Amino acid sequence: MKASIYLIRHGQTLWSVSGQQTGRTDLDLTLEGQKEAKTLIARLKEIYFTHIFCSPLKRAMETCRLAGLFDHAILDQRLREWDYGRYEGLTKQEIRTQNPHWNIFSDGALGGESVQDIKNRADEFLDSISNLEGNIALFSHGHFLRALAARFLKLPVENGKLFYLSTASISILGYEQQNPIMRLWNQGMACHLSEYQKLQ
Repeated sequence: MKASIYLIRHGQTLWSVSGQQTGRTDLDLTLEGQKEAKTLIARLKEIYFTHIFCSPLKRAMETCRLAGLFDHAILDQRLREWDYGRYEGLTKQEIRTQNPHWNIFSDGALGGESVQDIKNRADEFLDSISNLEGNIALFSHGHFLRALAARFLKLPVENGKLFYLSTASISILGYEQQNPIMRLWNQGMACHLSEYQKLQ
């Protein structure tokens, strides 16, 4: 029996509100982000996780802790966010003044991790959990989880641009007759139009 993989993005930070690219910068959750993370307790309470993995960055660890799962979590460097290099702290609009057609999933980050780097990291992690069974929770970050989902589905990293993730969202990857599938995507506390305005 194959595992079900729960992808859990961390709660809100100041930079997720402002739209700044947040890779290695180790931000705390905002008060709203803490509230978001606490809702995960009720949303996940009926799920028994055989394995829990968490990015070592504070925003992911705090989300995992507020969700009540940190005591059983294994910190894994491979779940950290994309290293944005020279783009760290910049908004998408600011980056596009330098590179008008830039997209992290097809272009990578100048001075940071390339698309190939992320493919390798995602593939390595997925391979390391491929023999695990049951429900697996991953507390991680928006861009990396989108790339990980693409690789789980045997798609190029570039397809991660099709999978938007809200803060404190839950997504589920699994199998149907041994074929990798997306069972649930971007299940949040509520659906707000303001979330989708960020895509413009």
